[in-house]
Amino acid sequence: MIPIAPRETPLALRRRLAIFLIGAILGLCALLTRLWVLQVIEGEEKRTLSENNRIRLHRVHATRGTVLDRNGQVVVDSRPSFDATLVPEDSHDLAATVETVAQLLNQSSAETQAILHQAKGRPAFQEVTVKRDVSWDDMMALETHQLDLPGVNLTITPRRSYPLGTNLAHLLGYVGEIDEKQLAADNRYHMGDLVGKTGLERGWEPYLRGVDGGEQIEVDAVGRKLRVLREVEEVPGNTVTLTVDLQLQAAAERALGGNDGSIVALDPNTGEILTYVNHPSYDPNTFAHGINPHQWRELMKDPHHPLANRAIQGQYPPGSTFKIVMATAALEQGVINPFTRIHCNGGVQFGGHFFRCWKKGGHGSVDLHEALVQSCDVFFYQVAQRLGIDTIARYARMFGLGMPTGIALEHEKSGIIPDTAWKKKRFNQPWYAGETLSVAIGQGYVTSTPLQMANLIATVAAGARYRPHFVKQVTTPDGEVLEQAGPERVAELSVRDTTLKQVRDGLRDVVMSDHGTGKKARVKGIEVAGKTGTSQVVKIGEVRLKAHQMPWQSRDHAWFVAYAPVDNPAIAVAAVVEHADGGGGAVAAPIVQEVLTAFFQQRDEREKHRYAQNRSQTDRPL
Repeated sequence: MIPIAPRETPLALRRRLAIFLIGAILGLCALLTRLWVLQVIEGEEKRTLSENNRIRLHRVHATRGTVLDRNGQVVVDSRPSFDATLVPEDSHDLAATVETVAQLLNQSSAETQAILHQAKGRPAFQEVTVKRDVSWDDMMALETHQLDLPGVNLTITPRRSYPLGTNLAHLLGYVGEIDEKQLAADNRYHMGDLVGKTGLERGWEPYLRGVDGGEQIEVDAVGRKLRVLREVEEVPGNTVTLTVDLQLQAAAERALGGNDGSIVALDPNTGEILTYVNHPSYDPNTFAHGINPHQWRELMKDPHHPLANRAIQGQYPPGSTFKIVMATAALEQGVINPFTRIHCNGGVQFGGHFFRCWKKGGHGSVDLHEALVQSCDVFFYQVAQRLGIDTIARYARMFGLGMPTGIALEHEKSGIIPDTAWKKKRFNQPWYAGETLSVAIGQGYVTSTPLQMANLIATVAAGARYRPHFVKQVTTPDGEVLEQAGPERVAELSVRDTTLKQVRDGLRDVVMSDHGTGKKARVKGIEVAGKTGTSQVVKIGEVRLKAHQMPWQSRDHAWFVAYAPVDNPAIAVAAVVEHADGGGGAVAAPIVQEVLTAFFQQRDEREKHRYAQNRSQTDRPL
């Protein structure tokens, strides 16, 4: 057998093997070197970064407290909302991510810049709210492009809900994102939190806000939540119960209708607010969702001023409703008595001016009772000359005019009650006697708010002045009472019983007498006391025009104030209709009549219900 020699490996192949082996050795060395750098030199730093990126602390917003009316009906609540949020450190290109999100959510470039501005002032790990309360379509768009949007998430947060819409908005107020000033004042808040900005939401913020909870969560490389590692439950806000009656509020809203103006109803024995109507109004849900610049401009430019809280900020001449003050001052000061008669022939000449009565041709000879019932201007012109402006001002302040009522709402106006010192300070001029005649019928410099006038008529009804309030109690989610509001008597009406009786008798016949100017406020089966008023917006010329013949902005305001029942007052109401198509008796009195009718119907129904319940319990077999 011939032996076979071993085959030699070709030279070219040996070279290739050598190159491959050297490359493999070098690659392995490079890999080992890199692992050594990562594990040894940069190990601690990388380990820290890894843990920080994997574990996040996520704040869980507390649900804001519920608001109820006096009968337990929900006035303000919270609902779950999906918000689009962004954690800047999870985004490799923040500007590009924000721009993409803005396009998906149909946001403007200005809104996009605002989001970037928010991100600049915060730590990179803190989430920024891109858009609140996103729609279903927006949610689907974000979820579809989730992998292209690192750091963008959808979070569920409680959103404030105002089911009444524009109704009661000026009393409830609204919530909005906290500003830098508020943030600096209270370290319990964080940038992006929603806080009460006006009204009840602002005043009762400490009770309503609750205590936030938290989650320790694990996230992936793009910031998406994988699982919850640890959780701290949030504590919901407290429940606030109002003094307002929603059924009566709805009746008052219907009564005012589309007119601009305000209606305020009080319990004269406690100062509890039963209704609080302002028209036009705004929808606080707009602010809870996040109002955009266009919506804000529309509200600010509206010539009817829907943001104005007319009940406490609308300062109107009270017109003839001010004659309640005049009658009280005249009797107390003794410048007239119940039998004093003054002749009215349609006006009175004083200096170079003729002060007219509202009734052309006059009322003839009238006493105080008749002057109140028929609202004779000439009678009170004469009374004003005998009293003088400083005495009139003193009695007006006794009824709470010319000063804030003290209601727990921001920016309440005090109105104006002029006197000699006021004019000297305001205009550096002396007081002229002719100006006193204008004050006598609630014109000239005199102004008051609807709440002040409701408080005035309530003071007549109760014989004392109470501080108006609209919160009945505050309770925890477990039902524990934290705060219970009670009547706060501010001042007694320091006048003689005979004076108060004569004024009350006159106000009763304003409504109940066939000659009264307020007979359109009558309620079947109930005695009502009240006073009409018509306040001029522009000076009356020689030719008397009907309201419909004048431009809307030049028409008079119509007033009516009332309380009922006369013998045991349970409700006091003031209503003002701006630029009305008629006077107080024709326009405002029927509005108050609707409110009073609804009040007593509801009272009767509740009494019948209680009687039926008591009867069923009594008849239950043992």
